[in-house]
This record gives sequence, C-alpha cells and structure tokens, in this order.
Amino acid sequence: MVMDVMDEANDHIQKASIATAIFSQLNQEQVDKIVKAVAEAGFNQRVYLAKLAAEETGLGVWQHKVIKNVVATQLVYEDIKNQKTVGVISYDERTGIIEVAQSYGPILAVIPTTNPTSTVLFKVLICLKSRNPIIISPHPRAEKCCKETARICYEAALAAGAPDDCIQIVEHSSRELTNALMHHPHLGLILATGGPALVKAAYSSGNPAIGVGPGNVPVFIEKTADIPFAVESILTSKTFDNGTICASEQSIIVEEEIDFDVRRAFEHQGGYFLSDEEIKKITPCVIDPKTGLMSPEVVGQPVSKLIEMAGLRLPKSIRLLLAPVEKIGAEEPLSKEILAPILSYYVRRNFDEAVKACIDLNHSGGLGHTASIYSNDENKIALFCDMVDAGRVVINTPSSQGAVGGIFNMLTPSLTLGCGAGGKNITAENITAKHLINIKRCAHRRNNEKLMRMLPQDKYLDEKFTLEDILLLYNKNF
Repeated sequence: MVMDVMDEANDHIQKASIATAIFSQLNQEQVDKIVKAVAEAGFNQRVYLAKLAAEETGLGVWQHKVIKNVVATQLVYEDIKNQKTVGVISYDERTGIIEVAQSYGPILAVIPTTNPTSTVLFKVLICLKSRNPIIISPHPRAEKCCKETARICYEAALAAGAPDDCIQIVEHSSRELTNALMHHPHLGLILATGGPALVKAAYSSGNPAIGVGPGNVPVFIEKTADIPFAVESILTSKTFDNGTICASEQSIIVEEEIDFDVRRAFEHQGGYFLSDEEIKKITPCVIDPKTGLMSPEVVGQPVSKLIEMAGLRLPKSIRLLLAPVEKIGAEEPLSKEILAPILSYYVRRNFDEAVKACIDLNHSGGLGHTASIYSNDENKIALFCDMVDAGRVVINTPSSQGAVGGIFNMLTPSLTLGCGAGGKNITAENITAKHLINIKRCAHRRNNEKLMRMLPQDKYLDEKFTLEDILLLYNKNF
C-alpha cells in the first residue's frame, strides 16, 4: 500500500524523533566515533560516488566531482572533528556562564542536482556531529546517487554505534513531500540548497531554516594584478565541474588600461571572445527567454555543448566562452548567473567605475554571496572588500574553490554558503556543525560583580538624573 504524502512525512519525522531521543544520550566521544566512521566511508567511495553522480545527472566532470567529495569528507571532517557539540561546550569563570549544546532534532536536507553526492556527504557529517538525525530530500534527477551515498553513510554510522534512522532518505522525491516535511510541526530545522523558490519556501515554512541564495559572482581584475595568473585562476575555477559551483565566476570586470592584455591572456589560455553576432545566437540558449533566468539545459554542460546548441563553428581547443557586453541587469541576460563555462566581460574606465559594475552585478542577482578581486594593491583590495555586499570576498584566488574554503584559504570548508541579509539568509557564514546546535546558557548569580550592580532605586526614580549623571555615580561607587 502506497502512503500518501502526509503519512510518509509523518513516518519519516516519527523515526527521526526517536533517533533524536537516543542521539541525545550519546557523549562527545561516541558522537566523534560515528562522525569519523562516516567520513572515512564517504572518502573511500569518493570516486565511485563521483562517477555515479555524473552518470545519473549528466552534469559536470566526474574527476572534478571526486574533489568535491574530498572537500565534503576529508576537509570537512578535519574542520569539525575537534569541535565540542555535546554537553558543556564552554564555561566562563568571570561571568559564571555555562554554555550547553543541544541538538535541533530532525533536520530536513534538500539536495541539489549540481552537487548531489558531495552535498549529502557534507550535510550528513555536520548533522551527525551535532547529534541531529537527517532526512534527505534529493533532486529527482539525482535520486540514485543520493540514495547510494546515504546508504554508505548510514551503514558506517550504524556500525559505529549511531541510532537507527539517524540517516533517512525519501523513497521518491517530490515537491509535495518536501513541502510536507518542511511544514511538519516536529521538524527541527531545514537545510535548503537549491533555487530561490526553494529557499523562499524553506524560510516561509514556519520552521527554523538555513537557506542559501544564488551566486552571481563578479570578478574584478584590477590594473596591478598579475594578469596571466589571474586568467589561469579564473579558467581553473570556471571550468571546474563545468561551472556547477554556485560560487563560480559569472562576470569579469577589467579596467580599460589592461583590457588588451587581459584579452590576450585569455585567448592564449583557451578563452574565446564571442562576437556580437555570436552573442545573439548563444544568449537564448543559455538564458531562457521566457523566464529571463539560466536555462536548465546548459547547467554543468561542457563548452562544446554550448557551442553546438548555439549552432556556432568554433575551434575545439576552446575552454571558455567570454561575451563582451555593456549593460547589467534586465537589459542584459548574460549578466545573470549561468552555471556553465561562459562569462560576461565588462570594460570600465577606472577603478571606481569597475567597482560600481561589480556592485550592480551583485544587485542584479547573487547579493550577499561571493565576490572576487585580483590585485596587488592592498588599498584597492580593502576598498573593494568594504564596498561589495558579499559573504565571502576571495582575493587572488579561484572563486569556486576559494569560496567553499579549506583549499586555498582558511575559510570553513562547506557546501552551503550563507548570503546574509543581502541574500535574505540568516547568516553570511560558510555553514558547518556549529550552526546546527542550540546553545543553552546557564548563568550563576553574581552578587558582588560590578557587571550586575545597580545604584540605589531612589537615584533612578529622581528624573533630574541624566544617563551621564548616573554613569558618573556608578563609576564613582563601583
């Protein structure tokens, strides 16, 4: 007998709630043993799962997906393995405040088709580390690889002492079931990775949610930059897994003074600058004319596929397409996010105009996500960092790998990148296990501490006393 959507949602939540009760009885050592076992199991199957994801989804490059799986296991594990997530996690002798970690309870993890196995591995690890059972809702086009990833993790977790049903995956993913789980009154938290509609639904569910917005990463090549190095880094990043990482570069902005040198460097390394006529042909292929948004058909496709779709006859040696354009926003479709090996290219007269273009690109989509700058002028870098609204600004670094952290910098390794208030998200941080615990604060009474003392009540009742008067008296007496 097939269960209806609500029955299926209730079944998942009931099992996860029981797992929560058992999980809450485990100590830090037991939790860490489980997390290590799952990280090892996922890492050991990194190649198998990468191939499975590429085969099922038809997106990206399986060799690159191996690296994503490594980030989601090795790097994430190294980052979280020593974090305290059970019981007392801190005590301040001065204030007498004890901080105690508590789990959220069942967590719904929505998985995208672009990074399916790596996102499952990542979310499973941070949920288990924080003693939260996880219910996985994969994209329908990535069900098989997500189920296999979940199976590998679950078997490893059980063998290490985890409770039954600490990892569940829905049998047949659907929008209706995901919506029912999101709105379930006994759900603890939603970890939503997907499009704007999904993230909005998560935040509108009535349950706590960590959703992340889209990326539309502007890359400013400032005139003091090492141009060949910048171009090599951009090519390495934008062609990685055919551009499926949301933090991949979307637009290049250069100062007029170095335009010729940048173009020459791109062409030398496999970039191709589209003519106006070629831009007209490729635009309706990569941007859906009806929605004005990225066409799903081009996501994660190689540059040869884009060229074929547009009916262009171009050299096979091309690694990346660049479209020189002028406008930003609704008037220029190519200024939007495109998770494929194509970039818009802007030339501006000077630093100020270039930074303004980066800000405009941010506001046309991807606000709060990521921005990138290549420069050897620390003052210009500081100005850029101050002016753009981005949760991450990567400096002289491939944006895809730089934003997820742990490879080129010390940002927290994560497959879920918060966009802060700009992206209508709860945080601008790279999400990790610490975001999945409630911290209870137990405060001892402090009778003799200056922090907790007040003046006699008559001073506050006397309206002639200003705040400055009260503070003077306070500092004099205490």
